[in-house]
Amino acid sequence: MRLISTTLIALTLALVLGACAQRSQIPVSSLGEDDDAICRANGVVVGSSDYVACRKDRDVIRNNAAARADRAQRNLSEYMLNNPDRH
Repeated sequence: MRLISTTLIALTLALVLGACAQRSQIPVSSLGEDDDAICRANGVVVGSSDYVACRKDRDVIRNNAAARADRAQRNLSEYMLNNPDRH
């Protein structure tokens, strides 16, 4: 009985993690337009060092947000695995 429940938990976890694997991929069309508009709104010229710095800053902000979301998801998964009777 324990082997069956362990196998079911492992399969469920594999399905959940497989579904989440594609979550962090953001469509390319939604990336460039927003960053370009935000950087141009600050009055910088495309191709200048200020524009490049603005785009790099936007990349850092996006990557940090994705890392926070991934960390929160991982923490929730670990909590659920370690506390099966509480959820």
